[in-house]
Amino acid sequence: MSSETFIMKPKVDFCFKELMEDAEIRRGFISALLDMKPEEIQRTELLPTYLRREYPEDKLGILDIRIFLSDGTGSEKDSLDGGSQMDLEIQLASFPLWPERSVFYLSKMYAGTIQKGQSYKAVQKCIHVGILDFVLFKEDEEFYSCFHLWEDNRHRMYTDKLEIHILELPKLGEREYPETELLNWARFFNAEEKEAFEVAAERSEYIERAYERLTELSADEIKRLEYEAREKAVLDHNYLMNYNLELGRKEGIKRGLKEGRIESIKTFIEIYQEDKFSKEETAARLIQKFCLSPKEAQEFLEKYWAH
Repeated sequence: MSSETFIMKPKVDFCFKELMEDAEIRRGFISALLDMKPEEIQRTELLPTYLRREYPEDKLGILDIRIFLSDGTGSEKDSLDGGSQMDLEIQLASFPLWPERSVFYLSKMYAGTIQKGQSYKAVQKCIHVGILDFVLFKEDEEFYSCFHLWEDNRHRMYTDKLEIHILELPKLGEREYPETELLNWARFFNAEEKEAFEVAAERSEYIERAYERLTELSADEIKRLEYEAREKAVLDHNYLMNYNLELGRKEGIKRGLKEGRIESIKTFIEIYQEDKFSKEETAARLIQKFCLSPKEAQEFLEKYWAH
Protein backbone atom coordinates (compact mmCIF):
# COMPACT_ATOMS: atom_id res chain seq x y z
CA MET A 1 0.00 0.00 0.00
CA SER A 2 1.43 3.39 -1.00
CA SER A 3 1.97 6.18 1.50
CA GLU A 4 -0.78 8.15 -0.25
CA THR A 5 -3.43 5.49 0.43
CA PHE A 6 -2.15 4.03 3.73
CA ILE A 7 -4.22 4.83 6.79
CA MET A 8 -3.89 3.36 10.27
CA LYS A 9 -6.66 1.37 11.93
CA PRO A 10 -7.76 3.16 15.13
CA LYS A 11 -8.55 -0.17 16.80
CA VAL A 12 -4.88 -1.14 16.77
CA ASP A 13 -3.95 -0.08 20.29
CA PHE A 14 -0.85 1.88 19.23
CA CYS A 15 -2.97 4.10 16.98
CA PHE A 16 -5.73 4.41 19.58
CA LYS A 17 -3.19 5.52 22.18
CA GLU A 18 -1.77 8.14 19.82
CA LEU A 19 -5.24 9.54 19.13
CA MET A 20 -6.06 9.75 22.82
CA GLU A 21 -2.94 11.88 23.38
CA ASP A 22 -5.03 14.74 21.97
CA ALA A 23 -7.07 16.41 24.73
CA GLU A 24 -9.98 17.42 22.47
CA ILE A 25 -10.27 13.94 20.96
CA ARG A 26 -10.31 12.50 24.50
CA ARG A 27 -12.98 14.99 25.52
CA GLY A 28 -15.16 14.15 22.51
CA PHE A 29 -14.99 10.39 22.97
CA ILE A 30 -15.40 10.42 26.75
CA SER A 31 -18.38 12.77 26.60
CA ALA A 32 -20.07 10.44 24.07
CA LEU A 33 -19.27 7.42 26.24
CA LEU A 34 -20.65 9.02 29.42
CA ASP A 35 -23.57 10.67 27.58
CA MET A 36 -22.48 14.16 28.63
CA LYS A 37 -22.02 17.45 26.86
CA PRO A 38 -18.32 17.96 26.02
CA GLU A 39 -18.25 21.26 27.90
CA GLU A 40 -19.26 19.45 31.10
CA ILE A 41 -15.83 17.82 31.11
CA GLN A 42 -13.50 20.60 32.17
CA ARG A 43 -10.25 18.65 32.16
CA THR A 44 -8.82 15.30 31.09
CA GLU A 45 -5.28 14.37 32.06
CA LEU A 46 -3.28 11.32 31.00
CA LEU A 47 -1.94 9.40 34.01
CA PRO A 48 1.09 7.09 34.11
CA THR A 49 0.40 3.46 33.33
CA TYR A 50 2.63 0.48 34.00
CA LEU A 51 1.30 -1.53 31.07
CA ARG A 52 2.83 0.69 28.38
CA ARG A 53 5.93 -0.57 26.59
CA GLU A 54 8.23 0.76 23.90
CA TYR A 55 8.48 -0.88 20.48
CA PRO A 56 9.50 -3.11 18.91
CA GLU A 57 12.02 -4.72 21.27
CA ASP A 58 9.99 -4.98 24.45
CA LYS A 59 7.59 -7.83 25.13
CA LEU A 60 4.00 -7.53 24.08
CA GLY A 61 1.52 -6.13 26.59
CA ILE A 62 -2.00 -4.78 26.22
CA LEU A 63 -1.70 -1.01 26.05
CA ASP A 64 -4.02 0.86 28.34
CA ILE A 65 -4.73 4.57 28.69
CA ARG A 66 -5.30 5.91 32.19
CA ILE A 67 -7.14 9.23 32.41
CA PHE A 68 -8.12 11.61 35.18
CA LEU A 69 -11.22 13.62 34.28
CA SER A 70 -12.98 16.40 36.10
CA ASP A 71 -15.94 18.73 35.78
CA GLY A 72 -14.01 21.15 37.97
CA THR A 73 -16.69 21.60 40.62
CA GLY A 74 -16.12 18.93 43.27
CA SER A 75 -19.83 18.94 44.06
CA GLU A 76 -21.42 15.63 45.03
CA LYS A 77 -24.39 16.23 42.77
CA ASP A 78 -22.25 16.59 39.65
CA SER A 79 -21.93 13.63 37.33
CA LEU A 80 -18.16 13.31 37.70
CA ASP A 81 -18.15 14.07 41.45
CA GLY A 82 -15.37 16.56 40.84
CA GLY A 83 -12.94 13.90 39.64
CA SER A 84 -12.85 10.36 38.27
CA GLN A 85 -10.32 7.93 36.85
CA MET A 86 -10.86 6.06 33.61
CA ASP A 87 -8.94 3.18 32.06
CA LEU A 88 -9.35 2.69 28.28
CA GLU A 89 -8.31 -0.54 26.57
CA ILE A 90 -8.56 -1.95 23.06
CA GLN A 91 -8.58 -5.75 22.68
CA LEU A 92 -8.40 -7.30 19.22
CA ALA A 93 -8.08 -11.03 19.89
CA SER A 94 -10.87 -12.97 21.59
CA PHE A 95 -10.49 -12.95 25.38
CA PRO A 96 -13.27 -15.02 27.02
CA LEU A 97 -12.27 -13.95 30.53
CA TRP A 98 -12.42 -10.25 29.74
CA PRO A 99 -14.99 -9.64 32.53
CA GLU A 100 -12.62 -11.11 35.12
CA ARG A 101 -9.70 -9.13 33.71
CA SER A 102 -11.60 -5.84 33.64
CA VAL A 103 -12.85 -6.28 37.23
CA PHE A 104 -9.30 -7.13 38.35
CA TYR A 105 -7.83 -3.93 36.92
CA LEU A 106 -10.81 -1.82 37.92
CA SER A 107 -10.36 -3.01 41.52
CA LYS A 108 -6.65 -2.19 41.48
CA MET A 109 -7.38 1.27 40.09
CA TYR A 110 -10.10 1.85 42.71
CA ALA A 111 -7.87 0.77 45.60
CA GLY A 112 -5.15 3.08 44.34
CA THR A 113 -7.28 6.23 44.59
CA ILE A 114 -7.05 6.33 48.40
CA GLN A 115 -3.89 6.63 50.45
CA LYS A 116 -3.14 5.36 53.95
CA GLY A 117 -4.84 7.53 56.55
CA GLN A 118 -7.33 9.11 54.16
CA SER A 119 -11.09 9.05 54.62
CA TYR A 120 -13.24 6.93 52.32
CA LYS A 121 -14.63 10.24 51.06
CA ALA A 122 -11.36 10.58 49.14
CA VAL A 123 -12.12 7.52 46.98
CA GLN A 124 -12.59 8.54 43.35
CA LYS A 125 -15.01 7.07 40.89
CA CYS A 126 -13.27 4.53 38.62
CA ILE A 127 -14.38 3.58 35.12
CA HIS A 128 -13.02 0.76 32.96
CA VAL A 129 -13.69 0.87 29.22
CA GLY A 130 -13.14 -2.13 26.97
CA ILE A 131 -13.33 -1.61 23.20
CA LEU A 132 -13.47 -5.16 21.88
CA ASP A 133 -12.96 -6.48 18.36
CA PHE A 134 -14.80 -9.66 19.31
CA VAL A 135 -18.29 -10.46 20.60
CA LEU A 136 -18.37 -10.97 24.35
CA PHE A 137 -22.14 -11.16 24.91
CA LYS A 138 -23.42 -13.35 22.08
CA GLU A 139 -26.92 -13.53 23.54
CA ASP A 140 -27.37 -9.73 23.45
CA GLU A 141 -28.01 -7.57 20.39
CA GLU A 142 -26.64 -4.32 21.83
CA PHE A 143 -23.12 -3.28 20.81
CA TYR A 144 -22.71 -1.15 23.95
CA SER A 145 -23.12 -2.18 27.60
CA CYS A 146 -22.64 -0.28 30.87
CA PHE A 147 -22.37 -2.10 34.22
CA HIS A 148 -22.66 -0.98 37.86
CA LEU A 149 -23.16 -2.72 41.21
CA TRP A 150 -26.89 -3.33 41.72
CA GLU A 151 -29.10 -5.07 44.25
CA ASP A 152 -30.45 -8.18 42.53
CA ASN A 153 -34.17 -7.87 43.35
CA ARG A 154 -34.86 -4.17 43.84
CA HIS A 155 -32.31 -3.02 41.24
CA ARG A 156 -31.01 -0.39 43.63
CA MET A 157 -27.54 0.88 42.85
CA TYR A 158 -25.09 0.02 45.64
CA THR A 159 -22.56 2.64 44.56
CA ASP A 160 -21.77 4.53 41.39
CA LYS A 161 -18.05 4.54 42.17
CA LEU A 162 -17.39 1.45 40.00
CA GLU A 163 -18.40 1.40 36.36
CA ILE A 164 -17.57 -0.79 33.36
CA HIS A 165 -18.28 0.05 29.73
CA ILE A 166 -18.04 -2.48 26.89
CA LEU A 167 -18.15 -1.75 23.14
CA GLU A 168 -18.36 -4.80 20.87
CA LEU A 169 -17.25 -3.60 17.43
CA PRO A 170 -18.15 -6.71 15.35
CA LYS A 171 -21.84 -6.19 16.13
CA LEU A 172 -21.83 -2.98 14.07
CA GLY A 173 -21.85 -5.01 10.86
CA GLU A 174 -24.62 -7.32 12.00
CA ARG A 175 -27.53 -4.92 12.57
CA GLU A 176 -28.68 -1.31 12.58
CA TYR A 177 -28.66 0.84 15.74
CA PRO A 178 -30.25 4.19 16.64
CA GLU A 179 -27.96 7.05 15.68
CA THR A 180 -25.94 8.35 18.63
CA GLU A 181 -22.62 10.09 19.09
CA LEU A 182 -21.21 6.93 20.67
CA LEU A 183 -22.28 4.86 17.65
CA ASN A 184 -20.40 7.31 15.41
CA TRP A 185 -17.26 6.87 17.52
CA ALA A 186 -17.63 3.07 17.40
CA ARG A 187 -17.92 3.25 13.61
CA PHE A 188 -14.81 5.42 13.49
CA PHE A 189 -12.78 2.99 15.61
CA ASN A 190 -14.02 0.06 13.50
CA ALA A 191 -13.38 1.72 10.13
CA GLU A 192 -10.57 0.62 7.80
CA GLU A 193 -11.31 2.51 4.58
CA LYS A 194 -11.07 6.24 3.87
CA GLU A 195 -14.74 6.53 2.91
CA ALA A 196 -15.93 5.09 6.25
CA PHE A 197 -13.70 7.53 8.16
CA GLU A 198 -15.02 10.47 6.16
CA VAL A 199 -18.66 9.52 6.79
CA ALA A 200 -18.03 9.32 10.55
CA ALA A 201 -16.10 12.61 10.51
CA GLU A 202 -18.99 14.43 8.84
CA ARG A 203 -21.21 13.70 11.84
CA SER A 204 -19.07 15.14 14.64
CA GLU A 205 -16.51 17.92 15.01
CA TYR A 206 -14.59 15.77 17.51
CA ILE A 207 -14.49 12.77 15.18
CA GLU A 208 -13.46 15.14 12.38
CA ARG A 209 -10.52 16.19 14.55
CA ALA A 210 -9.73 12.53 15.23
CA TYR A 211 -9.75 11.81 11.49
CA GLU A 212 -7.42 14.74 10.83
CA ARG A 213 -5.04 13.44 13.51
CA LEU A 214 -5.31 9.91 12.08
CA THR A 215 -4.33 11.25 8.66
CA GLU A 216 -1.32 13.04 10.17
CA LEU A 217 -0.20 9.91 12.01
CA SER A 218 -0.56 7.79 8.88
CA ALA A 219 1.63 10.21 6.92
CA ASP A 220 4.34 10.22 9.60
CA GLU A 221 6.98 7.68 8.53
CA ILE A 222 8.28 7.08 12.06
CA LYS A 223 4.78 6.60 13.50
CA ARG A 224 3.95 4.28 10.63
CA LEU A 225 6.95 2.08 11.42
CA GLU A 226 5.94 1.96 15.10
CA TYR A 227 2.35 1.15 14.15
CA GLU A 228 3.39 -1.66 11.80
CA ALA A 229 5.75 -3.08 14.43
CA ARG A 230 2.92 -3.14 16.96
CA GLU A 231 0.48 -4.68 14.51
CA LYS A 232 3.03 -7.38 13.66
CA ALA A 233 3.72 -8.01 17.36
CA VAL A 234 0.02 -8.59 18.02
CA LEU A 235 -0.31 -10.97 15.06
CA ASP A 236 2.86 -12.85 16.02
CA HIS A 237 1.75 -13.11 19.63
CA ASN A 238 -1.61 -14.60 18.71
CA TYR A 239 -0.04 -17.00 16.22
CA LEU A 240 2.69 -18.19 18.58
CA MET A 241 0.28 -18.69 21.46
CA ASN A 242 -2.01 -20.84 19.32
CA TYR A 243 0.95 -22.65 17.75
CA ASN A 244 2.62 -23.48 21.06
CA LEU A 245 -0.61 -24.69 22.60
CA GLU A 246 -1.31 -26.86 19.56
CA LEU A 247 2.26 -28.15 19.67
CA GLY A 248 1.80 -29.08 23.31
CA ARG A 249 -1.43 -30.87 22.42
CA LYS A 250 0.25 -32.89 19.65
CA GLU A 251 3.16 -33.76 21.90
CA GLY A 252 0.61 -34.94 24.40
CA ILE A 253 -0.85 -37.38 21.90
CA LYS A 254 2.59 -38.86 21.38
CA ARG A 255 3.50 -39.15 25.04
CA GLY A 256 0.14 -39.95 26.48
CA LEU A 257 -2.87 -37.89 27.43
CA LYS A 258 -1.80 -37.09 30.98
CA GLU A 259 1.74 -36.01 30.11
CA GLY A 260 0.51 -34.04 27.13
CA ARG A 261 -2.03 -32.15 29.21
CA ILE A 262 0.68 -31.23 31.70
CA GLU A 263 2.92 -30.04 28.85
CA SER A 264 0.10 -27.87 27.50
CA ILE A 265 -0.49 -26.36 30.95
CA LYS A 266 3.24 -25.68 31.37
CA THR A 267 3.42 -23.96 27.94
CA PHE A 268 0.29 -21.97 28.72
CA ILE A 269 1.77 -20.66 32.00
CA GLU A 270 5.08 -19.78 30.34
CA ILE A 271 3.33 -17.76 27.62
CA TYR A 272 1.13 -15.87 30.07
CA GLN A 273 4.05 -15.08 32.37
CA GLU A 274 6.15 -13.88 29.45
CA ASP A 275 3.33 -11.56 28.37
CA LYS A 276 3.19 -10.03 31.88
CA PHE A 277 -0.19 -11.40 32.93
CA SER A 278 -0.68 -11.66 36.66
CA LYS A 279 -0.86 -14.97 38.50
CA GLU A 280 -4.53 -14.29 39.23
CA GLU A 281 -5.37 -13.83 35.54
CA THR A 282 -3.35 -16.89 34.55
CA ALA A 283 -5.03 -19.02 37.21
CA ALA A 284 -8.46 -17.94 36.01
CA ARG A 285 -7.59 -18.86 32.42
CA LEU A 286 -6.17 -22.23 33.52
CA ILE A 287 -9.36 -23.07 35.38
CA GLN A 288 -11.48 -22.28 32.33
CA LYS A 289 -9.31 -23.77 29.57
CA PHE A 290 -8.19 -26.97 31.32
CA CYS A 291 -11.18 -27.52 33.64
CA LEU A 292 -8.98 -27.35 36.73
CA SER A 293 -10.04 -26.70 40.29
CA PRO A 294 -8.64 -23.50 41.88
CA LYS A 295 -6.36 -25.69 44.00
CA GLU A 296 -4.99 -27.54 40.95
CA ALA A 297 -4.40 -24.25 39.11
CA GLN A 298 -2.41 -22.89 42.07
CA GLU A 299 -0.35 -26.09 42.26
CA PHE A 300 0.60 -25.82 38.58
CA LEU A 301 1.46 -22.13 39.00
CA GLU A 302 3.72 -22.90 41.97
CA LYS A 303 5.48 -25.56 39.91
CA TYR A 304 5.89 -23.81 36.56
CA TRP A 305 5.77 -20.04 37.28
CA ALA A 306 9.37 -18.82 36.97
CA HIS A 307 10.60 -16.95 40.06
